[in-house]
This record gives sequence, C-alpha cells and structure tokens, in this order.
Amino acid sequence: MASWEGTPASVKLEHQQGAAPEAAILHCGGDWVTANLEQLAQQLTALKPESPLSLEVNLETVGRLDSAAAWQLCRHVARWQSEGVTVQFTGISDDKQALLDNVGALGDLEPPREARPTLLIALIERCGRASIWFLLQARDLINFMGMTVIAMTRAILRPRRLRFAAIFTHMERTGFDALPIVGLLSFLIGVVLAYQGADQLRRFGAEIFTVNLVGIGVLREMGILITAIIVAGRSGSAFTAQIGTMQVNEEIDALETIGLDPVDVLVLPRVIALILVLPLLTFYADIMGVLGGAVMSMIALDITPSQFITQFHGAVPIDNFFVGIGKAPIFAFVIALVGCFQGMRVSRSAESVGQQTTRAVVQSIFIVIVLDAIFSIFFSIVGI
Repeated sequence: MASWEGTPASVKLEHQQGAAPEAAILHCGGDWVTANLEQLAQQLTALKPESPLSLEVNLETVGRLDSAAAWQLCRHVARWQSEGVTVQFTGISDDKQALLDNVGALGDLEPPREARPTLLIALIERCGRASIWFLLQARDLINFMGMTVIAMTRAILRPRRLRFAAIFTHMERTGFDALPIVGLLSFLIGVVLAYQGADQLRRFGAEIFTVNLVGIGVLREMGILITAIIVAGRSGSAFTAQIGTMQVNEEIDALETIGLDPVDVLVLPRVIALILVLPLLTFYADIMGVLGGAVMSMIALDITPSQFITQFHGAVPIDNFFVGIGKAPIFAFVIALVGCFQGMRVSRSAESVGQQTTRAVVQSIFIVIVLDAIFSIFFSIVGI
C-alpha cells in the first residue's frame, strides 16, 4: 500500500550545451504535495541556474500537485526570472496550469501598507486616547467611591457589619509600622527648612524668623503632605498589591460566591483604618518636623530651646495646626480609595498587579497634591 506522502518529489536540472543562450531543462517528478514540501523546498533552493539561461520546467512526470507545492514552485520561478532567467512550463496539464496561474497571481499581490500618520496627527491621536482613558478612569473611580460611601453609611447604621479585627490590624500596619520612616523624613524636612531659611534670612538680620518659617511650613503644609506621600507609597501600594493578589488567586470571586460583599470585607476596613491613622501620623510628623527645625536652629543660629519655644508660641497661630490636621482624613480617604480601586482592577496576571500598583501610587500622590493646592487656594481666599 502506498504511503500518504505518495511518490517522493524530485527535481533534476539538465543543461543543454551549444544553445545560445545556454538552455536547461528542469525535470520535475513525483507527487508535489504538502507532505513533501520541506524536501521539495530544499531541492529547489539548491538549484542556482546561471544567467543568461533559458529554463524549461517539465512537469510531465509530476503526479499530484497541490497549492502549497505550486506556491513553492512559483516563488522560485519568480526568483529565477528576477535574475534574468527565461522560464517556460512544458508537459503540463490544463488543471495544473490553472493552479499555477492562480497561485502565481496571488503571489504577486503585495500586502496593503498602513498609511503612517503625520507627527501632528499622531500626537493629537495619542492625546485623544489618553484623554478618553483618563475620563474613563475618573468615571470608574467616582463610581467606586459611591459604592464605598454607600457601604460605609450602611456600616455606620449597622456597626455589627464592621470587622473591627481587620480595622485594628490595618491600623497597626499603616500607622504604627510607619512611625520610623515618617518620623525620620519629617525630622529631616524640618532640618532642611530651618537651614535654608536661616541661610536666606541671615542676609537681612532676621534669623529669628526661621522659627516662623519652620512652624508655619511644617504645621500647615509639609507635615501632612510628606506624611500623605509616604503613606501613599507605602500603604496605598500595599492595598493594591494585597487585593490584586487576591484577584489573581480568585479569592474575591470566592467571597462573592459565598455571598460576601468584597467592598465590606476588603475595602471598608482599609479605608476606615487609614482615616483614623493618618491624622495621628500627621500630628507625629508635625512634632518631628518642628523638632528638626529646632535642632537646626540651635546649631546654625545659636537659638536656645526657650527662645525657640517663645518665638514659636507667639508667631505660629494654632489655626495652622488645625489646617494641616483637617486635611488628613480627606487625604487618607483618597489614598485608601485609589489603592483599593486599582487592586479591584487587577486582571489574572502578575504583570497586572505591578502595573496597577504603580498606577495606584502615582494617582494617589497626584490627587493628594492637587487637593492640597485647592485647599491652599481656598484657605487663602477665606483668610485662614
């Protein structure tokens, strides 16, 4: 019984001497089918007719011919013709000739080239896509915020729905564990403010006003801003990574299957914990920032602690402290909301966890700085 491959395909190039130009015959035999395509391609590639040459392709002994083998033959014939070889087919039946004509016509078609837009059009298109993506993100974030507010209101009306164990756990992770880094950076910010302020005010003989600069700058702006940025990079990213990993492991789907709301279980404890913790962290950051300014004032300006306290008490109104502390719950809500929102948007891949975590940090810091600028303008208008 013959194999499914049929008769092996073969090619043989026979040169005819004495003709002008030199002529040759390519004897083709066997079954030219897909099963023999690799062997056939190697044999045809090895043929290198010398130009100028008149090549006769004899298909008289070819048994079967399918479209794949016909395309292979047409491709090499086109290559030979591009090198100056004159090619003609002999001993070919009508059906094989029709197949070669059809395949050869398809081989001449060039794939359509995509029109390259100009630089201006590409820039406009990119800006448009980014704007649409930003609006969709804003819409989804506002929707998620509405779900969170509804869940929080429901939990306040029914306190038994709150998971106090989870809240206390997240308070420890986002608050107590963050004390070292928040304290160190706030202390250094106070040192930098005092040093730079003293360097400039010394030119006018007003070094004592360095205390005013440190007090107002730390209590009103730098304390809460530095703390919010640290928490966004530390806790906001952790919220995204934790919820995102649960999304990858299909744990959130399991919660929904057993009838639990992921917002109640995962989002609310994190949001409430951060709202409670960030004002305390801000108060701690204010103390460390003022302490850093006081230490630098003692070193650079020879201001005694009693002089620093006296000047601080007389020059820095208590309103500045409440302005900074008042921003903390709002910033905390934004950071926790964005972190949980991006965690919920993680798809089923580890790469998505990294992408959403990065977006959570960037978006949180961006929104915090925008809100801080809005608050600054508002407090300036109302005279606080």
